[in-house]
Amino acid sequence: LRLQYLAHRELKLAVEDTGAIAGSLVILDVDTGEVLAMANWPSYNPNDRSHSRGAGLRNRAITDNYEPGSTVKPIAVMAALETGRFKSDDLINTSPGYIRVGTKTLRDPINYGVMDLSKVIAKSSQVGMTKLALELEPDIIRNMYARLGLGQTIGTGFPGETAGMLPSFKRWRPIQRATLSFGYGMNVSVLQMAQAYGVIASGGYKRPVSLLRVDQVQEAEQVVSSDLTSE
Repeated sequence: LRLQYLAHRELKLAVEDTGAIAGSLVILDVDTGEVLAMANWPSYNPNDRSHSRGAGLRNRAITDNYEPGSTVKPIAVMAALETGRFKSDDLINTSPGYIRVGTKTLRDPINYGVMDLSKVIAKSSQVGMTKLALELEPDIIRNMYARLGLGQTIGTGFPGETAGMLPSFKRWRPIQRATLSFGYGMNVSVLQMAQAYGVIASGGYKRPVSLLRVDQVQEAEQVVSSDLTSE
């Protein structure tokens, strides 16, 4: 109950501080898959529905899609590390701070120069991610996303649960490979992203997500190596 209260309060403050239209927050127990708190803003008071509005009635964390953007970069880097062709201390030259892919120019805020993979994540470098993605076969990053549950229904049983959208092309254009590595051209739910990060936090184990209390923890599926998640 306290977690739910804090989640609701902090989410409301964050949406107001940033001037966002809406927001969602999910807290998962990575050892059991239980949803410990789930909040959406705008919201409504179920004890007084006279002031409720359509935008505040749905459970956005489960039913709404969004482009995850840079939040998938750690997962894309994990896919690159899994191939064995990259190590976390490998260097990528992002100079001069932008890169041309076909007719598109992808930019970083500034020229970060030479960075290792951890700094590429820390600085959220589109140039670094693009260079990494173009060195890999097109499906490597996409399949890592799928293994962690993106683009699939979670199976909570909640009405209107979205599956999101994870593209799969017979022929990947370079720009599609690049933008997928930093979270564009795909759609997920907040709950899906929480589950995906739960895999990393639990050492590579993917567990079913439950909106109800779990009395007996279900067997988890190891979808990535525990050594990989610790890198």
